[in-house]
Amino acid sequence: MAGNTFGTLFRISTFGESHGKAIGVVIDGCPPGIDLDMGFVQAELDKRRPGQSRITTQRKESDEVQILSGVFEGKSTGTPIALLIANQDQRSKDYDHNTSVYRPSHADYTYDAKYGIRDHRGGGRSSARETAARVAAGAVARLVLNRYGIELFAHVSSVGPLDAPALPDVPLSQLLGVRESNLVRCAHEHTAWQMTELIESIRKDGDTIGGQISCIIKNCPAGIGEPVFDKLHADLGKAMLSINAVHGFEYGAGFGGSRMRGSEHNDLFSTNPASGKIETGTNHSGGIQGGISNGMDITFKVAFKPIATIMKVQPTVDASGAPAEIKGKGRHDPCVVPRAVPIVEAMAALVLTDHLLRQQALQLPAAAKL
Repeated sequence: MAGNTFGTLFRISTFGESHGKAIGVVIDGCPPGIDLDMGFVQAELDKRRPGQSRITTQRKESDEVQILSGVFEGKSTGTPIALLIANQDQRSKDYDHNTSVYRPSHADYTYDAKYGIRDHRGGGRSSARETAARVAAGAVARLVLNRYGIELFAHVSSVGPLDAPALPDVPLSQLLGVRESNLVRCAHEHTAWQMTELIESIRKDGDTIGGQISCIIKNCPAGIGEPVFDKLHADLGKAMLSINAVHGFEYGAGFGGSRMRGSEHNDLFSTNPASGKIETGTNHSGGIQGGISNGMDITFKVAFKPIATIMKVQPTVDASGAPAEIKGKGRHDPCVVPRAVPIVEAMAALVLTDHLLRQQALQLPAAAKL
C-alpha cells in the first residue's frame, strides 16, 4: 500500500490499523534542538480521542503517546522521531456482521476492488483511527512553528444547517477558551449549544450529520509556498482532503468568489504606516496568491460529510453481488466535526512546517547548500 508518507522536508509516515495492536508515526526531517513538550502533544491527542463526550463515539482509548526515538533530554536530535499509540478498546465482534457485506459509502467495496482483501474490523487502515498518528505528528510540527510565532486555530463553524457567525477579531487564545468550553468545539457559545442539541437529536434518531471546520493561520510570513504544482493552497487542500469524511475544501473567498467581479474580489495593496509592511485591504485571496503566502491571515474551510455508519437498516450487496441488508452496530460518532478540529489543525501545521523549511533551504548561502 503506497501513499502512507506526507511532506517533502518535514515528512511523516503513519502505520497501523483500527483494530491492530497500535498505530503510530515516524517523523523525518524535524530540525534538531526543538523542545519536545510531550504534555502539549498529549493534550492535542486528548482533543481527538474517542469517548470524550456524549456526542462522540464511546470507544474508550487513552491515546497515550510513547516516544521511541529521536528525542534526547527533551529536545529533538534531528534523527527520525517515532511515536507509538497503543489500541486498548477494540471490539472486533462489532464488525462480524459485515465480513462479506459492503457498508454503504464506506471503503469496503473499493478496498476489495483494489487489493482483493480487506480488514473488515472498523475499516482497518481506512479507519479514522489512523488520524491519531497525524495529530501527534502535527503537534510536533506546531512546536516548530512556535519558534516563528506562527499561530493557527480551527473550530466547528457549521453543523448541518447551523452556521456560526464570522470569528471576531480577538486574540486566538480568547477564541480557544470559548471553543474548549463546549462539546462541539465551536467558538461561538450560543451556536455551540444549538449544534450540540442538533447532534444529540440526530444520534437518538440513529442517524448522522455533517458539518464544516474553519481554520485561520496568523503570522505566516510572505513568501512561503511554491508557484506551480506545490502551491501552498494546493498542499493544504491535499492535506485536508486526505482526512476521513472530508468532501470539500475552499480557501479565502472560495466558491463565493466565483460569483464576484474582479473589481470586487481583488485585494488592494497598501503599506501599513505603523509597521511598514505591505498589506491588503481585503483578504479574498485567503492569504495566498500565486500559490505563495502574502503575509495576511491564511483562511480556509473544510467540509465533512455525514458519517456513513448509521443505526438504520439499509439495502446493499455482499461480495458476490447478491442483495443484502446491513445496520450499523457498535460505537460511532453521530457527527465527526468536534473530534476533527485537532486533525485539521495538525494537517495545516504539517504543511506550514514543511513549506517553511523548504523556504529556509532555498535561502541558504550557496556554500552551505553544498
